[in-house]
Amino acid sequence: MKKILLLLANGFEAYEASVFTDVLGWNQLEGDGSTVVVTAGLHKELKATWNFCVTPEKLLMDLNLDEFDALAIPGGFEEADFYDDAFSEQFGTVIRHFNDQHKPIASICVAALAVAHSGVLKERRATTYNHPTSQRLAQLATYGVAISKDRIVVD
Repeated sequence: MKKILLLLANGFEAYEASVFTDVLGWNQLEGDGSTVVVTAGLHKELKATWNFCVTPEKLLMDLNLDEFDALAIPGGFEEADFYDDAFSEQFGTVIRHFNDQHKPIASICVAALAVAHSGVLKERRATTYNHPTSQRLAQLATYGVAISKDRIVVD
C-alpha cells in the first residue's frame, strides 16, 4: 500500500486537489487498491479558492512523515492567501523531508513555487503557471530553477 500525503494550503485550488483525491481515491475502489491519500494542512479548517471550506484529515504537526511514500501539493490563488501557508517554514520542512528521503513530490501549477521556495528545486528543471500575463515563470526562476515551458516536467 502506497500512502500519499496531500498537503493543502489555505487558498488551494479545489479542482487541483481533486486530481489526486479522485484518481487515487478511485484506485481504492475500482483499481488495485494500492494507494491511500491523506489530506493535511496547518489549520483545522482550510478555505480553498472561492470560499469552499475543507476539513483536512490531519494537522501537519500531528503527522509522522516517515509513514508516507509520496507528497502531492495542489496550487492555489495568491488572492486567497495561498502563499501564506505554501511558503511557511512548516511546508518547507515537509517538502525538504520528502526530497531528502528521495520520495516523489508532485505539484500542480503554482505549487511548484512552494517546492522551489523550500530550496529543493535549485538547478533542477521545473515549470509553473504559464499564462501570457503571468509572472510566475519569472518568479520560479528567481529560485535558481532551470525553467521549462513543457506542461509536465519530471526531474
